[in-house]
Amino acid sequence: MVFMVPIAPFGIYGVVAQGSNGMVSLAYLIGMIGMIFTAFSYARMSEAFPIAGSVYSYAQRGINDSVGFIAGWLILLDYVFIPALLYLVSAAALGDMLPGVPAYVWIVLFIAINTVINILGIEFTARANKIIVIAELIILGIFLAVGITAIIQGVNGADFTMDPLYNDREFSMNVVMGAVSIAVLSFLGFDGISTLAEETKDGNKSIGKACVYALLTVGGLFIIQTWVAALIWPDYNAFKNPDIAFYQIAEIAGGTWLKTLTIVATALSWGIANALVAQAAISRILFSMARDRKLPVILAKIHPKFNTPYISTILIAVISLGVTGFFASHLDKLASVVNFGALSSFLFLHISVVSYYIGKKGSKDYFRHLLLPAIGFAVIGYVWLNLDDLSKQLGFIWLGIGIVYLIVLKLLKKDTSLELDS
Repeated sequence: MVFMVPIAPFGIYGVVAQGSNGMVSLAYLIGMIGMIFTAFSYARMSEAFPIAGSVYSYAQRGINDSVGFIAGWLILLDYVFIPALLYLVSAAALGDMLPGVPAYVWIVLFIAINTVINILGIEFTARANKIIVIAELIILGIFLAVGITAIIQGVNGADFTMDPLYNDREFSMNVVMGAVSIAVLSFLGFDGISTLAEETKDGNKSIGKACVYALLTVGGLFIIQTWVAALIWPDYNAFKNPDIAFYQIAEIAGGTWLKTLTIVATALSWGIANALVAQAAISRILFSMARDRKLPVILAKIHPKFNTPYISTILIAVISLGVTGFFASHLDKLASVVNFGALSSFLFLHISVVSYYIGKKGSKDYFRHLLLPAIGFAVIGYVWLNLDDLSKQLGFIWLGIGIVYLIVLKLLKKDTSLELDS
């Protein structure tokens, strides 16, 4: 839940609202339905392989080693870059409130805090997450209470209507799915649960359930809060700046204090909470791939006291610092790269379920092991097709680099084998 951020729509509401012709709640509903089928596939594979590595491990064992590497390489594109995206969004929000403080100060502070917490151990991270989630839910509750009161009072022409969920005058499947491809960014993170399988009690049973329950809970919150926001500001084309649209709505509903509260909540939840678990998740994927000799083995090194992959954790901190500097003025490009990596890896996940259970195990449970992943593949594939051209261009460049790296690994392994034979 903390990875998905219960108040995630605060930061991207305006873009999704305009992209969906005002049917922002519908965009989140479709996104949740698509992700539910993906969560089912995570559940199936985590039952079979309760190990760290997420999509990398599942595709490796469900299909083959090479496909597993490519799936892992693609999910790296999501996880490695998403902390930097979160830091930039948070720094921008705080910069609007405190323009005298340079953005890099906030970025370095967030990175340092998250790195220390993650090295101290997953239990410490979990305790921090619980506090953050509770705080987010309280703030969300305040917004909903104030927002619903504003709707009842007719503030800004607000009235109860189904338009945010479905408006036949504005509906277009291509338009809505284009918005879904943006809204899906809010859902990325439920899969991060699977990266902690080796540090979870009853991992093969609890991982899948946690993915599904977290997705349903947070998805429901996304739909409710965007519905309330859309009713308070029905003219989605009248935003002064779509990047801060939600804060404008909060100000109309409750005044400056509510606007400030939502800005601070967004900054801290994205910069600390979300980035915290993102760093924890990707460090486990790096650990898993390094343990399998697909990445430098030093990344599999475990801290002697805290039992955490601290080298991988520190590496992510360094990468995040570099990426934030490179993409400082190109948030849209960075977000595009993140979405391409996540959605592409989800496609491999669905294939893995069918390959492993139907192909390798000869399962006759066609409902769970064929129909559900097929539906998930179709939905995610449709969203993937609606990604913007930039995300596909950058994504395929990353994929090409991964394929070249895989070929080099195989050639080096072959050369090593020949030397041993001689």
